[in-house]
Amino acid sequence: MSQVGLGRATPDYRGLAAPFGPGRRYPELSGWLPAEPGPPNPVYAAVRAALRALGLDAARFGTPAWNPLGDLAPRGARIVLKPNFIRHWNPAPGGSVDSVITHGAVLRAALDYAALAAGPEGSLAIAEAPQHDCDFDAIRRIAGLDAIALLYARALGRELSVLDLRREAVVYRDGVIVARRALPGDPRGYRLVDLGARSAFHGSGLDPRRFRGADYDSRPTTTHHEGGRHEYLLAESVLAADLVVNLPKLKTHKKTGVTLALKNLVGINGDKNLLPHHCAGSPGAGGDEFPGERWIDRARSAGVEAARALLRRGRGARVLRAARRVETAARGDAFVRSGNWWGNQTTWRMCLDLNRAFYYSDARGARFEALTPVRRALHLIDGIVAGEGEGPLAPSDRPLGAVVAATDPLALDLVCVRLMGFDEQRIPKLREALAATTWPIGAVRSAADVRAFEADADGRTRELALAELAPERAFAPHPGWRGHLEALACAG
Repeated sequence: MSQVGLGRATPDYRGLAAPFGPGRRYPELSGWLPAEPGPPNPVYAAVRAALRALGLDAARFGTPAWNPLGDLAPRGARIVLKPNFIRHWNPAPGGSVDSVITHGAVLRAALDYAALAAGPEGSLAIAEAPQHDCDFDAIRRIAGLDAIALLYARALGRELSVLDLRREAVVYRDGVIVARRALPGDPRGYRLVDLGARSAFHGSGLDPRRFRGADYDSRPTTTHHEGGRHEYLLAESVLAADLVVNLPKLKTHKKTGVTLALKNLVGINGDKNLLPHHCAGSPGAGGDEFPGERWIDRARSAGVEAARALLRRGRGARVLRAARRVETAARGDAFVRSGNWWGNQTTWRMCLDLNRAFYYSDARGARFEALTPVRRALHLIDGIVAGEGEGPLAPSDRPLGAVVAATDPLALDLVCVRLMGFDEQRIPKLREALAATTWPIGAVRSAADVRAFEADADGRTRELALAELAPERAFAPHPGWRGHLEALACAG
């Protein structure tokens, strides 16, 4: 039985400012936290309540000795926190960056408990590989990372590393890359992990020659996923960590239905062009780029493939930008493209592969001989202001006021899907992960394996029936998933 902890707060971040102090003197933090806890911080309290409800170090809760992450990592551990910092802005009229990225207040609370567990002998890092057009300096400002790092350095004498795991950043104009900039990447380097027959792509019938990744040149995407290989370039800083605290954002997703814990591990990959996102072409031709066989979609796909060939040779950018502007003016954005729909058979497999590579690797290398995961992780999701509709990049804000914690990612995702009014059996990445019997990612096989508990700010807990989690109104799915996610009770 897997336990999930839930903490509640007002569904906004108003009144909070970096470095997002706890707002009160909690006994477990009194021995080392700076003397001034700062203004009231209900988000910090919700993170603490979620950890309490998860049952970590339960016997010592409320005492100075309470150390929830100490159940997961020894003193002196190297702990990496992995937020969702996908992009630094939200173009949606009804959305803000609050529904796009993990908020700094959630990150700060998780960081303090990580520091408590690791002790002064341990090390702490915040690490993420956002989308390749993300301005990481802007993210640092928005999330208050520099203010938090300065606090740790001055008040605690501790170094906090902030790592951009990408090897390249780009600039888009009219949906076309017009500039590229090399980045230092992970200071510890990268590890190429080959899942081979353990991959969710193995036996799928999908043609690697149709795989399309994050860049125009699809040859690396195909090369690393053909001939029985299924390779991913993962950050060594993450794989070598004693504990990873996964900090996703609760929101919808255009290619996998929802983001949550499983999808957030896309950000531990150093080269996004090794990640298959969709298969080119129509379903009838072996693709999942768009539904149906309409001539306009097939013609667009053919045009995109021709443009890719030109762009990888450094030609055609101006023509393609003009074509994109004409297409937007004539057709708008309300059509499915690039695998942004419920029939995408590619991205969920890539997502499960990354989780399998993560859970069956450690500092020594791949451990695929193991029958169960060799790694422990904590998943703590920011659902204070969640995202619905055009996620993950342009969601509308959905105030929810929830922080959810679990050590099993399947348990966390299942509970969060219920909070959204969705059905886990209608989400391929979760359904297939639940059903896996070889190289499983977690221990949960169905909702019957999950127990959810809620704690208030004073630590009083109560068990929740999963039916209690359903909202009055289901989250609005991404348009490409509408009618294919909702639980029947929330479908109206």
